[in-house]
Amino acid sequence: MADPSPSDRETEHLRVLIANERTDRLALVAPIVIGLGHEVIAREIEVEDVGAVTARERPDVALVGLGASSDHALMLIEKIVQESACPVIVLIHEPDPRFVREASKRGIFAYITDADALDWQSSIDIVLRRFAEFHDLEGAFGRRALTERAKGILMERHSLSETEAFDMLRDHSRSVNRRLVDISAAVVDGHPLLPKQSEAEG
Repeated sequence: MADPSPSDRETEHLRVLIANERTDRLALVAPIVIGLGHEVIAREIEVEDVGAVTARERPDVALVGLGASSDHALMLIEKIVQESACPVIVLIHEPDPRFVREASKRGIFAYITDADALDWQSSIDIVLRRFAEFHDLEGAFGRRALTERAKGILMERHSLSETEAFDMLRDHSRSVNRRLVDISAAVVDGHPLLPKQSEAEG
């Protein structure tokens, strides 16, 4: 039998935050999560607590249940998304398109239902892969934007063309054996590649 792929191994033991305004629902969901081989690191009910708990515990994934109030669940989602570097999955008891639509606006990555308990692990695996892809893409855009800013600064300070500014960044990156994005960040923060202000003005 083949060894599991890295992505499969990464989802074998997760740290899971569960949030729901109903304690009875928390009590039902936690054993299912534990039965999948994961650790429940926090069970939160109050909106004012969930953000701080998420920031402190840094879960791998968060499950937010729809209890008696959809507004309460939506506020829980907002707080977790604001504080967390993990995907949020909504847990609903039956199809609720309006709630799912509102939850998607607040940043959830998926929803699952009680009826799909046997498929929860597959859903979590898919969500984690999509979340990783999203962050890779987001990071790529961020790195590109940072390099563009650094090029613009060098073009202005040294009266260079765009190509010359990029070559300057790349050459310095190679000479000091550091990543291009790190050099770009240093330029934006005020790197020695920049002339002193008096020299630039002189």
